[in-house]
Amino acid sequence: MTQNLSGLWQGQFSYPRTFQAEFFTASLLEQAGMLSGTITEKAVNQADVSGVFLAYVNGQHDGATVHFLKRYESATRTHTVHYTGQVNSDSTEISGVWSIPGNWSGPFLMVRARPQQQRAVHRQTEQVE
Repeated sequence: MTQNLSGLWQGQFSYPRTFQAEFFTASLLEQAGMLSGTITEKAVNQADVSGVFLAYVNGQHDGATVHFLKRYESATRTHTVHYTGQVNSDSTEISGVWSIPGNWSGPFLMVRARPQQQRAVHRQTEQVE
């Protein structure tokens, strides 16, 4: 049985060729099976002067299955990425495949942040407000 997926997740996605894997942090909110949130990832290409990519997530969670779209807010990354994955039995990992239709695809893994990491992020958010 899977739980609500709201919270902070650390992730990695890999490419189909010899490119290095990229890492990301996802902040997800789930309500009635609908997912929304943001993903930030370090820019590995020096051409992006901001150093970080921001993307928005929209999707759904049904049982052990997760589907979401990641839409970048960047001048250098303008594509949408489709993610389809499976949640493990204790809702601490999501693994599956990402794809850019007609172009690339590869595996991804997301691991739920530990409770103390969740609290630290929540405290930082409260201080900003």
